[in-house]
Amino acid sequence: MNIREATHSYEAWMRKCNTVIEADLRTKQEDLFLFFRGTYYRWAQLFPEVCPKLSRAAKVLACGDLHVGSFGTWRDGEGRLSWGVNDFDEAFPLAYTNDLVRLATSVKIVTDCEQLTIKLKRGCEAILEGYEQSLRTGGRPIVLAEQEKYLQRLGVDAIKPSKDFWETLNRLPGVSGRLPRNLKAALEKTFPSRVDYKLVRRKAGMGSLGQPRFVAIAEWEGGCIAREAKALVPSSSMWVAGRTGGGQGYYQAAITGAVRSRDPFQRIMAGWLIRRLSPDSNPIEIIDLPRDRDEETLLHAMGLEAANVHLGSMKNGRNTLKDLRKRKPNWLRSAAKEMAKAIEGEWKQYKQP
Repeated sequence: MNIREATHSYEAWMRKCNTVIEADLRTKQEDLFLFFRGTYYRWAQLFPEVCPKLSRAAKVLACGDLHVGSFGTWRDGEGRLSWGVNDFDEAFPLAYTNDLVRLATSVKIVTDCEQLTIKLKRGCEAILEGYEQSLRTGGRPIVLAEQEKYLQRLGVDAIKPSKDFWETLNRLPGVSGRLPRNLKAALEKTFPSRVDYKLVRRKAGMGSLGQPRFVAIAEWEGGCIAREAKALVPSSSMWVAGRTGGGQGYYQAAITGAVRSRDPFQRIMAGWLIRRLSPDSNPIEIIDLPRDRDEETLLHAMGLEAANVHLGSMKNGRNTLKDLRKRKPNWLRSAAKEMAKAIEGEWKQYKQP
């Protein structure tokens, strides 16, 4: 099927799995990178076709939709600032190469549109160096509060929290009428007891277009607190396999198994992803990082974090390391170029009237 047929089929499948906000589904084609992020379902079809040998590599519980915009910060149980993958909507047992090629493809796309300056060859090398280092050592949580110099090289410390974060949330349209099933109970389980809150609707992200989001906002002990609830649908890989279902059966397993210092407020409840919202618990876009960031260190960290996630479903990393060492030196760059070319062709076709 072509991109339009795939989109029609996927969106019909989504409606069978959960409630969908139709207006959100129309924003896929704004630019190539946003299209790439908003059409993972098409990637899930194309990757086995374009890279058949790579798609048959050893399976792990993969992120699925991994790209340079899939990373962000959160506070762990001790209040420390941590960094890593913050989106597991497409988590699914896949070839470990899926995440690496998708991450490298995103580097190719954002480099072409000048959001990154690193050469693709060096970017792919940095990703693989980080990935292999994490496999060799058994993984390492990236706790920025403990690694100030590392934080500075990533450029994260130069990002100033939005001064109007809470004002922006409070301006969102309130929710009236009947609430979705189990929403109220799911939100209140992560709030302090007997706190009054207001409920608003929120639109965010590209990979989760169409999935309803609600935010509960409250005043508590001198400041604002918020929890977001996002309705989950199964991974697009389920659609490719011709299966339906409710919720996302692998999300919790991915965040629980990954080598990381977890956000204690991020959990799955009754088909909802619940997470804390705050100025420093958010995704970080490449475009928001300072120009003097160390892009090589950034991509090395992304590769390291990809392995942190994969290690949650591996007995150990030795077999994957052996597989990596058998591959040709430029395998990742070649695959990224092929997939970027395929995605750009899909985007051009999708834009046609």
